[in-house]
Amino acid sequence: MATAAEEVEVGGRTVTVSSPDRQVFAAHGDAAAVTKLDVVRYYAAVGEQILRATYERPTTLERWPKGVFEGARLATRTDSKGDAFFQKRVPAGAPGWVETATITFPSGRTADEVCPTEPGVLAWAAQMGTIVFHPWPVRRGDVDHPDELRLDLDPQPGADFHDAVVVAGELRGLLDEVGMRGFPKTSGGRGLHVYVRAEPRWTFTDMRHAAIAVGRELERRMPGRVTTRWWKEQRPAGSVFVDFNQNARDRTIACAYSLRPRPGAPVSTPLLWDEVLEVDPADCTLHTVPGLLRQRPDPHAAMDDAAYALDALLEWYARDERDGHGDMPYPPDYPKMPGEPMRVQPSRAKG
Repeated sequence: MATAAEEVEVGGRTVTVSSPDRQVFAAHGDAAAVTKLDVVRYYAAVGEQILRATYERPTTLERWPKGVFEGARLATRTDSKGDAFFQKRVPAGAPGWVETATITFPSGRTADEVCPTEPGVLAWAAQMGTIVFHPWPVRRGDVDHPDELRLDLDPQPGADFHDAVVVAGELRGLLDEVGMRGFPKTSGGRGLHVYVRAEPRWTFTDMRHAAIAVGRELERRMPGRVTTRWWKEQRPAGSVFVDFNQNARDRTIACAYSLRPRPGAPVSTPLLWDEVLEVDPADCTLHTVPGLLRQRPDPHAAMDDAAYALDALLEWYARDERDGHGDMPYPPDYPKMPGEPMRVQPSRAKG
C-alpha cells in the first residue's frame, strides 16, 4: 500500500512529496536509512545556502528515481542505460514558478535548464528524485561568460583526502600571491574543490586556461605530488590531479551543500580554511550538515563580496605557451577545439 503524500513548506512554497518513505540511501554505519522525505527536508533545511550556490545559474539535475543502491548505474553520454540520469532540460510538468535559462552546448545545440531563483525549486527537484545539483559557472543574464573559477583537486590511486588537503594549502598561498580569495569545500568523496569568484568578462576557454595555469604552477611547486596530465596512464601514483576540464563549457561540479550518491548520504560541504585541516569528509552528511550550519555561518557566504580579474593567471598561461606548453586535451565527447593538441591516449598514439 502506497504511503500518503506529505507536504513540505519551503520559502513560501508547498512541495508535495509522493512516496515519502521510499528509501533513497540505505542505512550506513550508525546512520539510519534516508527516505525521499528526508532528502526533501534536507534541501529545505539548507535552502538559503544551496540557493546561494545555484541562484540564477542554469542547473543540471542528477536524478536517482530508484534511490542509491549497490550496483546502481548512472547513465553517461556514451551509455544511455542506467538507474540514474542527468536531466539537462526542464522536466515536463514543472510548476510555473520553476524558472529556466537557455544554454548552448559545445555541439551548438541549446537547452532550457532549470534556473533556481528560490529555495522551493531545490526542494521540488528533490521530490522529482534529484540528489545532486550541477550548476553552470554562469548566471542567466550572461551565459557565455563564467564567474566561477573551479579548481578540482582529485586524488589519484595511492593518494587520499589528506593529500588533497596538503595541495589545497599550497593553492591557498598561490591565490594569495595574486590577490585572490579561494573558498574550499569537500567534494563529497576523496577530493577538495576550491572556488574563486571571477569577473564575468572572460570566455569558457579563458577560464579553462586559467585553471591550467594554476595547475601547472602547483605542479612546479609540488613536483610529484600534483599533476595536470589529462591521461590517467601518465599521472604519477599518489599524486593529486588538478582537473582543469571542469572549467570547459558544459562541464559542471556538484554544488555546495549538494548530496552525493554514495553510502552514508555525504554532502559537498563548504569549509573554513582552518576546518580543511581537521575535517573528515565522511562526517559531512545529510544528518550532520544542517547542525553544522546552526553552529557557524556558511563559509561561502562572502564569496560574492569580491570578484577577481584573471589577468595574472592568463599571463602565466601565456608564459607557459611561449615555453612550449600550450593547450591540453578536452574531454572525449567534445568537438575538436581550437588550439587543442591531438586527442589520443599516448599508449595508443602511432609512433
